[in-house]
Amino acid sequence: MTNTAKQKVIIVGGGIGGLAAALSLSRQGIEILLLEQADQIGEIGAGIQLGPNAFAALDALGVGQAARNRAVFTDHTTMMDAIDATEVVRIETGEKFRERFGNPYAVIHRADIHLSILEAVQDNPLIKFKTSTHVEEVKVGPNGVEVIDTKGEVYKADAVVGCDGVKSVIRARTIGAQHRVTGHVVYRAVVERDNMPEDLRINAPVLWAGPRCHLVHYPLRAGKQYNLVVTFHSREQEEWGVREGSKEEVLSYFQGIHPRPAQMLDRPTSWRRWATADADPVEAWGTGRCTLLGDAAHPMTQYMAQGACMAIEDAVTLGEAFAKAEGDIDAAFRLYESVRIPRTARVVWSTREMGRIYHAKGVERQVRNLLWKGKTQEQFYTQLEWLYGWRKDNCLEPR
Repeated sequence: MTNTAKQKVIIVGGGIGGLAAALSLSRQGIEILLLEQADQIGEIGAGIQLGPNAFAALDALGVGQAARNRAVFTDHTTMMDAIDATEVVRIETGEKFRERFGNPYAVIHRADIHLSILEAVQDNPLIKFKTSTHVEEVKVGPNGVEVIDTKGEVYKADAVVGCDGVKSVIRARTIGAQHRVTGHVVYRAVVERDNMPEDLRINAPVLWAGPRCHLVHYPLRAGKQYNLVVTFHSREQEEWGVREGSKEEVLSYFQGIHPRPAQMLDRPTSWRRWATADADPVEAWGTGRCTLLGDAAHPMTQYMAQGACMAIEDAVTLGEAFAKAEGDIDAAFRLYESVRIPRTARVVWSTREMGRIYHAKGVERQVRNLLWKGKTQEQFYTQLEWLYGWRKDNCLEPR
């Protein structure tokens, strides 16, 4: 596209969404300056899940095969009742699932999906990095933007995309809406295969739903490790953030659950503790030559395993919006927002509802366990079409 060849966009944040955005926009001939506050580009965390929509987005960025090479393809996704260890629902993710959605369901280490995108970004001559850069201010003008860091250095470009996470500086300086601390705490750990209970070495994400808590486990890195995630409603007043956790705190929230899932709680040698946050959807992510992407735009909890998937979708859609708008940045950003805001809002609200369903107790638990009785796999797939049927060729259509 000759009319965008000299355009320059600043991307703030070098996580999965920021890297994907850089790659997507560079594919439109746009020069990218990526500003990252950490000393080096990298990812923290453990495993994440990738639905078919994520693979469709990764393929659109040209990194789908790299991600597939590092992923573990699952046989199913299953919810179990953590009180009596009965199966609540199982969705098969094998051949028929792939035929329906055109892509697999997989699990992958967060660092591995980040690396799969980073490799392509590093090979791209249109993308430049600057690390150890903490952005403090942004000024959006009619013909360009200025981004100022804490050292007073000013970076100028035609536009800026805030990919700087839940506590986004770009969001705070533009639309101003803040995140909402949920009161739910997530503990994450990685367990080596030999330390994983043999009866739980299952090639699938398995969720054990308990009263005001749940556990999830699935394999990573060709089954050599297992990702373990536990979630509970905190008794404390939480603030969003990450710190070291304690086994004692975890055990105190999982009284009365079945021995089969409970045996996992003793396995990790260390835990990382996340106090989670999301945000109520808003009608705009920016004005003029500024917009947001990923957690900066639509922070969400983990209950539908779609946070990273939505960020990668955002990135592809942003690139397609630039192509459609033929280099008109304002038009591209507003087109992008017009399709991404309602879609990601639906995921945020659906995720909140899934959290309620997972953590049901008493009569609500009994109702939950009946929700999917008698459903066929085809019926499950039809219910998931709105989410997993996303592709590059329909990304600018409302979904």
